[in-house]
Amino acid sequence: MRALLVEDDARLTEQIGTALRQAGYAVDHAADGETAEFMGDTEPYDVAILDLGLPKLDGLSVLKHWRAAGRDLPVLILTARGNWTEKVEGIDAGADDYMAKPFRLEELLARLRALIRRRHGIVSAELSCGPVRLDSRRAQVHVDGLPVVLTAHEFKVLDYLMHHPGSVVSRTVLTEHIYAQDADRDSNTIEVFIGRLRRKLGVDVIETVRGLGYRLRPPQT
Repeated sequence: MRALLVEDDARLTEQIGTALRQAGYAVDHAADGETAEFMGDTEPYDVAILDLGLPKLDGLSVLKHWRAAGRDLPVLILTARGNWTEKVEGIDAGADDYMAKPFRLEELLARLRALIRRRHGIVSAELSCGPVRLDSRRAQVHVDGLPVVLTAHEFKVLDYLMHHPGSVVSRTVLTEHIYAQDADRDSNTIEVFIGRLRRKLGVDVIETVRGLGYRLRPPQT
């Protein structure tokens, strides 16, 4: 999954960014509202963490612009503790959730997982396809109850497919959602990751749809 972190505090940006990357997210950062507005308009994010107190353009204006432009990415806003008017304005402007500073990073990650699940109509933190189970809380994968060790990129590919079961996902889309903006992207490596996943999972759950991409489906019984 790919996240946009919009925060102008350098220390907090480092803390949140590190936690997100360790949790398996590809992370892009914007330190001001104008940059955030542009990035949200031009890049396909799975979730955004948006501070309201930003230079150049405030976070509330950024959020209103995204929603007016039809951007439906889940947005969690960060507000100053005790400022309930910001919370109300943010929710009314289209935010999906909010957190008051200071906060626990573990709670932030849990709320982001919930937002992403809700967007895809998923109710559990454990995703499944046939014998494959993916625990998004612990970044763990099991097949028939046995643990499977995946690299970071292999996990990101499987995680994205597990959030889109039955849908055909192109190599381009996978590339856009597992790499950050400044990463060295190569859609051809997706084939490598898919091949490794098939070998490691040992079950035929990833189907190639010729000319279109890949689809996750339970093995035929």
